[in-house]
Amino acid sequence: MAGVYTVTEINNYITNMFRQDFVLNRVSIKGEVSNCKYHPSGHIYFTLKDADSTLKGIMFRSQTDNLTFRLDDGMKVIVDGRISVYTQTSQYQIYADQIRQEGIGELRERYEKLKQYFADMGYFAEQYKQAIPPFAMKIGIVTADSGAAVQDIINISKRRNPYVSLYLYPALVQGENAKYSITAGIEKLDTLGLDCIIVGRGGGSIEDLWAFNEEMVVEAVFNAQTPIISAVGHETDFTLCDFVADRRASTPSAAAELAVTEWSVFEQSFSYRQETFVRLMQDRIRERISLLEKRSLQLEKFSPEGKLSNQKQRLKGISSELSHLLYRKLSEANVSLNSYSATMQTLMDAKLSASKTKLSVTAAKLTSANPLKILTSGYAYVEDENGSNIRSASQLLPEQTVKMYFKDGTATAQIKTVTDKDFDLKK
Repeated sequence: MAGVYTVTEINNYITNMFRQDFVLNRVSIKGEVSNCKYHPSGHIYFTLKDADSTLKGIMFRSQTDNLTFRLDDGMKVIVDGRISVYTQTSQYQIYADQIRQEGIGELRERYEKLKQYFADMGYFAEQYKQAIPPFAMKIGIVTADSGAAVQDIINISKRRNPYVSLYLYPALVQGENAKYSITAGIEKLDTLGLDCIIVGRGGGSIEDLWAFNEEMVVEAVFNAQTPIISAVGHETDFTLCDFVADRRASTPSAAAELAVTEWSVFEQSFSYRQETFVRLMQDRIRERISLLEKRSLQLEKFSPEGKLSNQKQRLKGISSELSHLLYRKLSEANVSLNSYSATMQTLMDAKLSASKTKLSVTAAKLTSANPLKILTSGYAYVEDENGSNIRSASQLLPEQTVKMYFKDGTATAQIKTVTDKDFDLKK
């Protein structure tokens, strides 16, 4: 054996061989861009591929000024540069001096057509998007059962809320059968009555993420009754699943943060709501008590018993007022009566005196006109058989029997003769 070399020595030797090769030092390669990343330093990392092979590439910041467009996955480009070795990883790659755009790649073209188709169908419209429940407790996950994506979702979910329940459907997320597996996972978890479902995977090239652009996956997301969060790739990666989902997260970790509310926030919210509820109930109770007191006063005022009591009080007042008024009237009447009585007594005395005088005069007249007194003077009172007073001789007939009344008795006589001649009583 000629000698033993270190890894660095071998890598430096190979690098020198690349430098001495005329073709590799000035080469133009065409292919489709994938897994393109813009680094904060300004460098651009990408992969150049065709149907059978891939080649890593880098364009340093000092060369990016020559780039007249933004490099993106799916673009067909021609890269001018040199092939050399990155000794730290023993990896050869193309160091781009210039990149020219040849056209959009087949996948990118298909992607744009599908995107336009579903947009025209209204699949991306806001009116079909459901809100993610603020306190989701049952969360479904459609992703590979191994890898960083599912672990990130589990770790963040449990850290934010240890009581959350996670339902994992282990799905293929890359390859020809991935679309069937992802669709089956969405449809299965949609039947479990979950609060929301996270669908996604970690980053990759447009080919790696293509399953999330498939029509059947887009249809499954759109038709799901459960709110869905799409978390495919990195922040710069967009799939059709992102557009049709109810919410898009830049990464699986971000999806877990969107789906799971921190338990401490829930406790604070619950405590605040509890205090608010107690305060509102106390205010409501005070309002009800005030209203009850008001209604009680109104009831007392307008109730039959209250009205009766008021009427009794009023009647009592009226009775007292009437008694006072009656007493006053009686007093006034008594005074008037006493005055009238005195006047009446005076009038009656005067009337009585006048009546006595008149009576005396009348008595004297009666006495003078008394038939008995006349009879004592020698006169008699004569009646016929019927008791009628005989006042005139013309009333008598011969042979008629008459009765005569004298002062000291009566006598019956028979008329012998009747003379009609008047005679002088003075003789």
